[in-house]
Amino acid sequence: MSLSGIQFKMNYRIISKFEKAGATSKEKAVTVEEADLDLQEQQWLDYFTGTFLGGIRKTEDKRYYT
Repeated sequence: MSLSGIQFKMNYRIISKFEKAGATSKEKAVTVEEADLDLQEQQWLDYFTGTFLGGIRKTEDKRYYT
């Protein structure tokens, strides 16, 4: 699946914030508040989690990691 410009930009921004927050494994997963995601990034988050490119994963307690 290919990304359009806005999708690529948002995916990169979100992943960068999770990496900056240190969320690189399930044990180090963080909340959206800890990653400092803005409202627009939070709205895109469900789109990028799970099966979409596998870049962002979500834990059962709604924490995220890359």
